[in-house]
Amino acid sequence: MFVLFLCNLSLVPAAASKNKVKGSQGQFPLTQNVTVVEGGTAILTCRVDQNDNTSLQWSNPAQQTLYFDDKKALRDNRIELVRASWHELSISVSDVSLSDEGQYTCSLFTMPVKTSKAYLTVLGVPEKPQISGFSSPVMEGDLMQLTCKTSGSKPAADIRWFKNDKEIKDVKYLKEEDANRKTFTVSSTLDFRVDRSDDGVAVICRVDHESLNATPQVAMQVLEIHYTPSVKIIPSTPFPQEGQPLILTCESKGKPLPEPVLWTKDGGELPDPDRMVVSGRELNILFLNKTDNGTYRCEATNTIGQSSAEYVLIVHDVPNTLLPTTIIPSLTTATVTTTVTITTSPTTSATTSSIRDPNALAGQNGPDHALIGGIVAVVVFVTLCSIFLLGRYLARHKGTYLTNEAKGAEDAPDADTAIINAEGSQVNAEEKKEYFI
Repeated sequence: MFVLFLCNLSLVPAAASKNKVKGSQGQFPLTQNVTVVEGGTAILTCRVDQNDNTSLQWSNPAQQTLYFDDKKALRDNRIELVRASWHELSISVSDVSLSDEGQYTCSLFTMPVKTSKAYLTVLGVPEKPQISGFSSPVMEGDLMQLTCKTSGSKPAADIRWFKNDKEIKDVKYLKEEDANRKTFTVSSTLDFRVDRSDDGVAVICRVDHESLNATPQVAMQVLEIHYTPSVKIIPSTPFPQEGQPLILTCESKGKPLPEPVLWTKDGGELPDPDRMVVSGRELNILFLNKTDNGTYRCEATNTIGQSSAEYVLIVHDVPNTLLPTTIIPSLTTATVTTTVTITTSPTTSATTSSIRDPNALAGQNGPDHALIGGIVAVVVFVTLCSIFLLGRYLARHKGTYLTNEAKGAEDAPDADTAIINAEGSQVNAEEKKEYFI
């Protein structure tokens, strides 16, 4: 009985098929097909369950005897004895080549001779793939054709393309038989039109084959794409105000890298170089004013072409934090109300009311001269009105007093009689009262 199996890491296990030849009294050899990677080691084993001291022999596809029991018959240093007994004959073949592939025979020398066949399959390892067709640099919009090629695979290898770790399916595949008529040369072609997003992208060609033990061979090509600049203007503030600084940044990307950018305003040079300072890709405008309004343009240029971007500047007024002029009627209303209700101290009431009025000074961060002047004018006006009314009141009551004093003398014929009548009126002097308000 003969058994062929693989016991080296370089061998690739395959689905083994047992070969059995039946004979009288249960004597028959058993073998197993083996698959091995080129350059590896194959173990050929032949077993017999029941053997009455009958010899075993291994022979190659050319029917040359390799071993007869434990005796080496063929002078080949690659072939060694592993185990020899009445029930087993195992040999090893190292550094297996494609020419070693074929059908090996284990013979049991009974009458008649019984044999079992084992097929040795040798896998051809594909060479490391190569990518061709790339010439650096490639211009944006050009059609690129890349070809990946590998030789020496048996059976033919499989080639797959990846771009940004994403597999590309639409490719061409070609398989050709090598001169030895055993291995194959495989090639695959990838066609696509490049753009600026492809710059720096790695295109990978991957070769899959059963001889590679799940570790594919790869070739990589990093793309270099040249393209015109792309330009964008970024302001330092979205709401520029008068008196504030402003920085405009010209963000430009391109390959080759764009040269220093050019700043213009309204189609001409910058009008105020002292306030408009260009530093690298930045335009710094100091202390904005209304004359800075206009269209600012940034131009970037490289060897491929030119591109530009525009920014329309509108300088806004600084917002006024004071309340509108309607605060004056509010103060006037408060003053008039105070004058009517408290007449004895109008100055104090007006001043107090004006301080506590919630609408009068709301939102005011500093002294308002117009407001102060209005308050003073109202206070002076109220004071003068109070003095005038008080004077008229006192004058009217004083005249009444003098008239009462002269009662009794108005009908006297002469001065002496009038004096006597006046003196007589003093009798009721205790009843006279004077009222001063």
